[in-house]
Amino acid sequence: MDTGKPAHLHDRFDQEPSQHNHFYAYMYRLKHIERWSLMRNTTKENVAEHSFHVALTTHVLCTIANEIFHREVDTNLAVSMALFHDATEVFTGDIPTPVKHHNPRILANFREIEHLAAERLVDMIPPALKSIYTPLIHPTEEHKLRKYVKAADLLDAYLKCTFEIASGNREFVVAKQQIEGKIKLLEMDEVDYFMTTLAPSFTMSLDEMSE
Repeated sequence: MDTGKPAHLHDRFDQEPSQHNHFYAYMYRLKHIERWSLMRNTTKENVAEHSFHVALTTHVLCTIANEIFHREVDTNLAVSMALFHDATEVFTGDIPTPVKHHNPRILANFREIEHLAAERLVDMIPPALKSIYTPLIHPTEEHKLRKYVKAADLLDAYLKCTFEIASGNREFVVAKQQIEGKIKLLEMDEVDYFMTTLAPSFTMSLDEMSE
């Protein structure tokens, strides 16, 4: 049957086994992975939502870096890394921090599982696309943009705690204090700017922000 596609496209697609092409479908399943599973939540959150928020916050942090502090940060690459920063959780699930960091052995085992999950995802990527997506799913530890994604990840957790506490849920009080400590240790000008200029609005109601 003539599909209207040039012959060379048929040849190229035939070289990519269909069993390796489930990658994107798995990414959509991140919406089924629940976060904060050990905590009582007033508002549920899944990994897909979290990934969007981390990408959004990464964009803001990089923009602050470039426009306020005159750095040269690759915003587009950092945001792409943020979108996939928890991709492996489609296999591992979201492991609560108190469990993951209970002792060094548990953390080491989890890192190995995370590594294997990343390899499994990479194996699903069509060969023609693999060079683009592999560094996003499996970035090197020393990548200079990782600190922006890590900072955005912490800030999103901080804002989640802020939302929950503002809703009267004291389940997140200690978590908020712990995350605040981690944020201070980052010692990033961009994060300090975010916390003093943008974060305070998250404790306000819609009516208060509309005034």
